[in-house]
Amino acid sequence: MILMIDGHSFHYEMENLCRVFFPHQKIKVVSELPADEQDDCLVYTGLKAFPEALRISVRVKLGSYEGEDSDMLALSENVQQKDSERRMAVMLFRLLTRYCGFTPKWGILTGVRPVKLLRRLIAEKGEQEGLDYFRNELLVSGAKTELSLLTMRGEEKILAQSGPESFSLYVSIPFCPTRCSYCSFVSSSVEKTAKLIPQYLTLLCEEIRHTAKVAAGLKLRLESVYIGGGTPTTLSSQQMEVLLTAIRDSFDLSACREFTVEAGRPDTIDGDKLDAMKRRGVTRISINPQTLNDEVLKAIGRRHTTAQTLSAFALAREHGFGNINMDLIAGLPQDTVESFMSTLDEVIRLAPESVTVHTLALKRSARIFQEGSEPFVSGAQASEMLDYADSRLLLHGYLPYYLYRQSRMVGNLENTGWAKPGSESPYNVVIMDESQTILACGAGAASKIKDPYSDGLTRIFNFKYPYEYINRFEEMIIRKDQVKTVYEQFCRVSERAQ
Repeated sequence: MILMIDGHSFHYEMENLCRVFFPHQKIKVVSELPADEQDDCLVYTGLKAFPEALRISVRVKLGSYEGEDSDMLALSENVQQKDSERRMAVMLFRLLTRYCGFTPKWGILTGVRPVKLLRRLIAEKGEQEGLDYFRNELLVSGAKTELSLLTMRGEEKILAQSGPESFSLYVSIPFCPTRCSYCSFVSSSVEKTAKLIPQYLTLLCEEIRHTAKVAAGLKLRLESVYIGGGTPTTLSSQQMEVLLTAIRDSFDLSACREFTVEAGRPDTIDGDKLDAMKRRGVTRISINPQTLNDEVLKAIGRRHTTAQTLSAFALAREHGFGNINMDLIAGLPQDTVESFMSTLDEVIRLAPESVTVHTLALKRSARIFQEGSEPFVSGAQASEMLDYADSRLLLHGYLPYYLYRQSRMVGNLENTGWAKPGSESPYNVVIMDESQTILACGAGAASKIKDPYSDGLTRIFNFKYPYEYINRFEEMIIRKDQVKTVYEQFCRVSERAQ
């Protein structure tokens, strides 16, 4: 597909909107068409200025289908760049909807944080006008608007408990038993990198201790700890004990509301690891089946079975874990709507305290996308899966408390965290809302330093891969000291503003 951008700078939004309807096509963005171009898949978007108005034009040629639309936007002091961008997006959305016979439920929104946008609109316009704008001007469906409002209310209760001095700790364990076919994260299979784990763990504990000193010097208050990956339970029980001890001995956890470990792969969970986590104060774990269909598990390269998932869940309950999350993915290859429904019903029967329902994201770096060997679920099917999940989870007392979106998601849908009241993960809320500092340790981790006095956010990145983390560790520790520098800059700017 060729996307032509003529006279405007909205290339990112127009490209993402085209990708909503054509997720598997390569999109070539141009500012003018070559003379010999004979492409049967062309989208033209143009903006032309006149003395008192702007003309917005969109034309679509897709095989034998041709459609076009245009509009004149009167120039005035109230006209903003976003007005013309939104109108152009609406035109393109309607033309592509007409061609595809499919109406994406998030309308023209392609951003990661729709709930944060809705909160801003309501703050600016009031609740009813903000909701009307969300539905009517951004074309978000009634169901997704209601989901966003429910999620916003769930988030607000958690966000209200944080202050300017609050922060969360993220610890990365970038190792997995095997790499899932849909995975795009920086993680390494232990088959290839097991020899790196002991040295990685030693240096990670050193980074944790150094980070704790930085946080204490700034008088920050730790409110949540989240150990993710990868698969943290790839570590042995002894290694897990070492890691958790380093965290507990380094940080003041007296104000900590959550201590989560992603025990994501059921085939990495055993009683010794559960005991180690319980002894060291872990309050929440994730056991992530993604699906309870063994054929789908094989298709995505997860070397465990449904029986192992059920066994791991029962074992975690036996070892005293009363706050368990389970992740599911809608849109997996070889899955069906009926199979997804069956998985969800079985998970609800298990009664975990929270359920996160993801939509498959077709990332270019994932094996499933590169090979294209498995049939993909359609956007309409994925949407039916999520509709079922939303209704059933609400019926069984779960409420949405965080929501986010990714590029290249099947059907341009969403990921939603559902929880029984009181079992939410504060970390998931603050990282999606970007409202709290997150100090991150380990390979591939990124610290996000939140300005206590504004919406400013500064990122400090660790090295990406485990071998790089090990080989350049001293350089990375020096980089971590930038956290203090960033906070000092925030304070100076605030003082000048006063």
